[in-house]
Amino acid sequence: MDSMKKIIFIIFTLVLLNGYFSLKAQTLKSDDQCYLCHEQLGGVADLFKKDIHFQKGISCAGCHGGNSKSDDMLEAMSKASGYLGVPKGDDISLRCANCHAKKEMMQKYGSHLPTNQLELLKASVHGKLSTTGKEKIVQCTTCHNAHGIVSVKSPASPVYPLNVPNTCGKCHSNAKFMQTYNPKIAVDQVAKYRTSVHGMLNAKGDPKPAECASCHGSHGIRAVADTKSQVYALNIPETCSTCHSDAQYMAGYKIPTDQFAKYTRSVHGKQLLEKHDISAPACNSCHGNHGATPPEVASVSKVCGTCHALNADLFSSSPHKQAFDKAKLPECETCHSNHEIMPATKAMLGVSKEAVCSKCHTETKSTKGYFVAQKMRNYVDSLDVSEVLALKLINEAEQKGMEISEAKFKMRDVHQAKLEARTMVHSFNEEKFKEVVVGKGLSVSKAAVTESQAAIADYFFRRYGLVLSILITSLLALTLYMYIKKIEEKQASKL
Repeated sequence: MDSMKKIIFIIFTLVLLNGYFSLKAQTLKSDDQCYLCHEQLGGVADLFKKDIHFQKGISCAGCHGGNSKSDDMLEAMSKASGYLGVPKGDDISLRCANCHAKKEMMQKYGSHLPTNQLELLKASVHGKLSTTGKEKIVQCTTCHNAHGIVSVKSPASPVYPLNVPNTCGKCHSNAKFMQTYNPKIAVDQVAKYRTSVHGMLNAKGDPKPAECASCHGSHGIRAVADTKSQVYALNIPETCSTCHSDAQYMAGYKIPTDQFAKYTRSVHGKQLLEKHDISAPACNSCHGNHGATPPEVASVSKVCGTCHALNADLFSSSPHKQAFDKAKLPECETCHSNHEIMPATKAMLGVSKEAVCSKCHTETKSTKGYFVAQKMRNYVDSLDVSEVLALKLINEAEQKGMEISEAKFKMRDVHQAKLEARTMVHSFNEEKFKEVVVGKGLSVSKAAVTESQAAIADYFFRRYGLVLSILITSLLALTLYMYIKKIEEKQASKL
């Protein structure tokens, strides 16, 4: 019941406000001599009829100054009457800020728009000086128009979501214009956008999917390399999640809304968001920027392969390639997932319950792959055991003061072999995998074990030899002492 009363109250308030501003517009139409004169001339007045400022009861003098109540043109447009004329350059935005930067003024006309747009514009990439060196690149009217300004919620507004791509494209699709500011910036962003999922839905009349301002911002747009930019590498996941993590907003599109949460737990997400490694992949690395589209099943490995090139090449020539294509399985994603990619560990390999291989290969189904996976896991386990033993023995030999640097250096080759094995596993070729794990890793590790054991044995040989030599020396000394004493006793008895 209370909710119904609130709804009725809101509707009643809106009706009253609408009536109030309609009355003000009618009053303005009859009292504003500027408007009455220009109405007969057409053009600007026709645009101003639809302007939100006209509807709010703001006269021509609100921006141009002068006395709008006088029908004497000379008096109305005199300096004494405060006539300012047509603003140019930065004066345009300053005129807008006379109202839009003042909270009290905005509230007077029933507006709750933020009052910091001009400050944001000044700090933005558009707030830099134009080629003339006298004014900013963009003014308020560049995007909002001048006399025909309508609410951003109106489909007629140039900054209404359905119109934003074309509005931005007026400059950003103009190669000659963009050449004068930044020749490196591509001028096909709008064309690419139209091929994206966002762009196609936008073209169909859906205002909810992302457009330029959704990602780059509106008044406070910053360069991509600016750490405060919404599309700076570290900020992209959160920018995308603004829509994609909002279950209510995304309702009807039939896609999950947990991608961001999964990404933050992934190896990519931790590398980017926790370690601040801007080379780590974000949403746009896989989906694209302006042409954002989810990778198709057949292209997943190619997308992943832009970073993981060798892995992708090995997979493409592996027996799994044809099998995955036949089953229409997304290649990398099938084993590694998509948004929640975890660090690759040996637990993924083998035939245990947690192993990825066991999803398709069992002792009764696809048995060849089952036994190959089992052997490959055994090779890795053997290398791990040998590596642990080698490191233990090397440490023990070092503590005993033995020279073991060569064996210690060899362990780098073992580590390298383990890294290579993570890549070679994508070939799903037992012989090639064995060559890396056993040939480059296990054999070296065993050699290090042998050298360490020899060093430790040498240590004990030296210690036992020292003890034995001390005993022998002591025995000889004692024997010599007894012999000398005996001689001395004989000589004493003769005396």
